[in-house]
Amino acid sequence: MQDKKKQAFNLADFLPYLLNQAAEVTGEDFHTIYRREYNLTRTQWRIIANLGKFGAMTAATICRISHIEKTKVSRAVAALEARGFIERTRDAADRRTENLSLTDTGQAVFADLGQKAKQFDEALRSELGPGATQLETMLRTLINRHQER
Repeated sequence: MQDKKKQAFNLADFLPYLLNQAAEVTGEDFHTIYRREYNLTRTQWRIIANLGKFGAMTAATICRISHIEKTKVSRAVAALEARGFIERTRDAADRRTENLSLTDTGQAVFADLGQKAKQFDEALRSELGPGATQLETMLRTLINRHQER
């Protein structure tokens, strides 16, 4: 009887579940900052962050690197464009393709939120203590393993 209990699946001990829960709670904590400061959704922030880090790219590229559904990106892009944070330009090589980039206003939002993100990250690392570096290494290992497939 003991072996059966020992082998029973426990969602609370399932590592992917724990990783997801940790990402959700820490993401939600930072979400309160960009929602309060700029009334952004999580998807809108992720688009701004990716365009700020990598520069102009297509919505399809944002979907791929951010693991966000196309419809969510499309809605968020439209809202960000309406607010003057991003702009679309036709690709010179392929006129069917639109590249997205941050406007000057979008760059200012990225710079401000980037500083707040750094402060948030430093506080989180401080809370985790010396294990934060080891956790980062392990998370990068998981990410790299997936990207190598």
